[in-house]
Amino acid sequence: MSKKNILSRVLQLLITLVGITFITFSLIYLAPGDPVRTMYISSGNIPSEEIIEQTREAMGLNKPFLVQYIDWLGGVLTGDLGMSFSLNKPVIDIIAKRIGKTLNLSIMSLVIMLTISIPPGIISAIKANKPFDYIVRAYTSLGISMPGFLVGTLLLYFVGLKLNLLPIVSIGNNIESLILPATTLAFAMSAKYIRQIRSIVLDELTKDYVIGAKARGIRFCDIVIKDIFPNILLPLVTLLGISFGSLLSGVAVVEVIFSYPGIGAMAVDAITSYDYSLIQAYVLLISIIYMSVNLLVDISYSFLDPRAEKRSR
Repeated sequence: MSKKNILSRVLQLLITLVGITFITFSLIYLAPGDPVRTMYISSGNIPSEEIIEQTREAMGLNKPFLVQYIDWLGGVLTGDLGMSFSLNKPVIDIIAKRIGKTLNLSIMSLVIMLTISIPPGIISAIKANKPFDYIVRAYTSLGISMPGFLVGTLLLYFVGLKLNLLPIVSIGNNIESLILPATTLAFAMSAKYIRQIRSIVLDELTKDYVIGAKARGIRFCDIVIKDIFPNILLPLVTLLGISFGSLLSGVAVVEVIFSYPGIGAMAVDAITSYDYSLIQAYVLLISIIYMSVNLLVDISYSFLDPRAEKRSR
């Protein structure tokens, strides 16, 4: 991808971000409930209307909508995401504390997923319509049909509670506490990846270059590693970009099940406590992550497949 195209995409990203933040800010502004009143009630206080009005004025919540949005956007540009109503802490400090844990969980989930996806996907295609293929296809059907909360609950009960092999509560400070939530996320993803890899390899096996390589006596293992596997990379990178964006945004259900202190669980707490500043910052973070990952995936195409670069010119 040329520098001109990259700059164009970055500009589009910034314009889209402004649009997303404006829409989100509008929806939160129109949402029912009073964040100031909720903040006091959640702390166990029942304030008078006078105190509520004074607090609202101090927080700038009595200003017109556009003034509030511009003030918030100006704060974002200077690194100030506001204060959390429910936790009474700077939003940026809360997110900074949580994003690292979700990043660790995301990376480990992808590592587990790729480990249990690539070999079975390739072998299943090579041994199509044979016992191993039927087993793999049954696994993918099960993985796609089982929701994440069910997989997490089963792992929590059998592995964590009955067998006592791994911690039930995942505090995210060590690898052991990451295994169960990461495996839960990897299970559903691996089913989709195995199907995609199997489909690509089946298609590649029918192409002339593979048939020709076999006719020349090249070892089939070398054909798979040197010729077929590189052709898996491009669609695999696309899927990884989407998956990584989803994982970094925080898979709330899994984080809540395992009491994992990531940004997904943070978002759930923010919604239940009407913490509008935290919700707005979360939406901004997720938008940046998704669009940045998609941009990096597009840039990687020119390295993985030079033909893509030529077509974009």
